[in-house]
Amino acid sequence: MGDVLDIIVKRLALGAVTLLVISIIIFGMVELLPGDVAQAILGQGATAENLAALRARLGLGDPAIVRYFDWLGGAVLGDFGRSAVTDTPVGDLIGPRFANTLFLACYAAVIAVPLAITLGVIVALLRNTIFDRVANVATLTAISSPEFFLGYILILYLSVKTGYFPAIAKLSSDMTFLDLLHRTFLPALTMVLVVVAHMMRMTRAAIINLLASPYIEMARVKGMPAWKVIVKHALPNAWAPIINVIALNLAYLITGVVLVEFVFVYPGIGQLLVDSVTKRDFPIVQACCLIFAATFILLNLAADVLSILTNPRLRHKK
Repeated sequence: MGDVLDIIVKRLALGAVTLLVISIIIFGMVELLPGDVAQAILGQGATAENLAALRARLGLGDPAIVRYFDWLGGAVLGDFGRSAVTDTPVGDLIGPRFANTLFLACYAAVIAVPLAITLGVIVALLRNTIFDRVANVATLTAISSPEFFLGYILILYLSVKTGYFPAIAKLSSDMTFLDLLHRTFLPALTMVLVVVAHMMRMTRAAIINLLASPYIEMARVKGMPAWKVIVKHALPNAWAPIINVIALNLAYLITGVVLVEFVFVYPGIGQLLVDSVTKRDFPIVQACCLIFAATFILLNLAADVLSILTNPRLRHKK
């Protein structure tokens, strides 16, 4: 257990350094945006007094290094400042949107993870059959298709032509849980189609790689059914790479939903990021990007730890 704790501490330290570098990149990219931020927010008709007041409120007169450390110090404490457009605390704007994004990601994950593992086991069991070839073609098609393209295809066939599901994921406080699942099904299905392909192919490859192992051959010689060999012997030893790809795809479900939320007008943090970029509301843009980066780093850390716990050989450097 001590080895695992040492690895966790090292991963946390590396994650903190990585997040610090990313924060510098985020702040620097926002600084490099062309034009006058105050002028872009208030418009061409703004008076000089209003522009000066907004620049003072945003601290645009201070050196960039001072503004960076002020922003970073507040972010560490959970204070991302105030919106440049509405003067509302950024945390109050991001909180509900991030909760919506987490719900959509969990909705997609509940469908995608068991489906991908089950399909991966089946195609490994039916390797080199017609089903295996069809599954490979379908997954390659899903991987090669952009999220917005899959979203528009689903809208065309499951909303416009059939009317089964709404094209816009409009949420309200008085809806029931079933209504919520119904209205968010299309964006969740779009994300499922993308991540299932990656996870299924990794599950298939990991299991097939183990089928040539001596203990698998021994189980076959003893007369154990093929499905039992895979489920009981191959799958438990294939968890390390499978967990890694699952964690990476879960990170995508949270951090890569910008296009999906934009297509379905879903009120999540991705849609908020797009709106904020349009309005030049850089405090919200910086906060959203930093939250995305922190989420991705934490899920990668979780993947590393779970891989080590499921495969003790990874604890040793050799």
